[in-house]
Amino acid sequence: MTQSSATSAPAAAEPRFAHPHRVMSGLYAGVFLGMLSETSMNIALPDLMQEFSVTSGTAQWMVVGYMLAIGVVLPCVGFMLKWVRAKTLALFALICFLAGAIVCTIAPNFPILLAGRMVQGVSTGIMLPTMYAGIMRVFPPHKIGAANGVAGLTIMFAPVIGPTLAGLLIGAFSWRAIFAMLAVVAVVAIALTAAFFVTPIERTRPAVDIPSIIASAVGFGCLVAGVSLISDMGFSAGVIGLLAVGVIVLAFYARRQFTVADPLLDLKALRIPAFTVPAVMVSCSFACTLAFMYLVPQELQRGLGMDSATAGLLMLPAGVINALCTLLAGRLYDKYGAKRLVWIGVVMAAIGGALFIAIGVGSPVALFLTAHIVIMVGIPFIQQSTQSAALHSLPRELAADGSTILNTMQQVVGAIGTAIATCLLGLADTSTQAGFVTGSRYGYAFGLALVALVLIGSFGLREPRR
Repeated sequence: MTQSSATSAPAAAEPRFAHPHRVMSGLYAGVFLGMLSETSMNIALPDLMQEFSVTSGTAQWMVVGYMLAIGVVLPCVGFMLKWVRAKTLALFALICFLAGAIVCTIAPNFPILLAGRMVQGVSTGIMLPTMYAGIMRVFPPHKIGAANGVAGLTIMFAPVIGPTLAGLLIGAFSWRAIFAMLAVVAVVAIALTAAFFVTPIERTRPAVDIPSIIASAVGFGCLVAGVSLISDMGFSAGVIGLLAVGVIVLAFYARRQFTVADPLLDLKALRIPAFTVPAVMVSCSFACTLAFMYLVPQELQRGLGMDSATAGLLMLPAGVINALCTLLAGRLYDKYGAKRLVWIGVVMAAIGGALFIAIGVGSPVALFLTAHIVIMVGIPFIQQSTQSAALHSLPRELAADGSTILNTMQQVVGAIGTAIATCLLGLADTSTQAGFVTGSRYGYAFGLALVALVLIGSFGLREPRR
């Protein structure tokens, strides 16, 4: 079936596309752009702290604020896709990202820089579930694992290549060059989406539930903000208040989604154990990845005394291997299922995490390279297999909502994980190299605890019928 006839087929029919990856190329580029932006800032934080005279806790908002914006908008995307053409929504998101990148490039102060950064987060929050909802309709069921492998490549390769590119740009120009680069990639993503993406996602136009929209924004926003402020404010009354409001409002939000006729986000997927278990596992894995990607570039600079360009280059070898393993894991899932791949990933991630804990001020570069490569081999086997298992377990009518739930969980848990890693880092005296290395070890131990949770979850993993 040609691309044009596929879009006019009945919703119940299985779509067929002559070149499905070409159809999805713009969305792949958009998600890669978002994840590249999410992690490329880690290596720039020391420069931002110096230029704008802000503390590490304030600078951390370049990472957490971005994820906060993603977490606030993500729960609404499934609903948006039922009202707006997917192509229109994707183009809107990419144009917003381009605008945010331009604002950040010329930002005269930290508040404007953060505002542009959060606009980029809104864009990424739209692109993530839109990509996965598109995959569930563009590719036939027996190729979902391989397609998720390609999608995972865009997500998992970006956190590793991002610091390398950022480090080189900072060394050659300044941190502003990072946002200029992101603007160029955004233009490419816009062009690909406009040229090739069709809209295979059906629109049902349900009623708009304003209380759910408000509860979603307030609940997720307060929860992530409260956790993120712990590193600067501790468990003060304001922080506890934000956390309490977040939990209470999210409880109201969840209850409402099960009771209203047209929920903002259909949470029925959470009643499917074959979806819920791998969704929790992939969220823990993603939080582990973000925690390490937050700590590692800073430890190389502030703990081991390297410049940003050298630190970025040292992260490149693991990026190449990560890309190969991400593609391999997606294809192996189609053949072997998730459980065995998760066990391989857990073993490798645990070894890599332990090696990171062994790194000291005088450790050889080879130890870092080994630790980084080993953990970047393990993470894709966990990430791709559990994500494919979760999406594969859903009936077609829950694909868009399930994708939104999965991505919301990842981003919210990832933001919380990054904030916890920041808090643990602050337990040590980070003004010295030895102290920064010690604080990083606390964060790495937290990452290992998340890997242990993945291992526990694997014993409850149910393989979808193949």
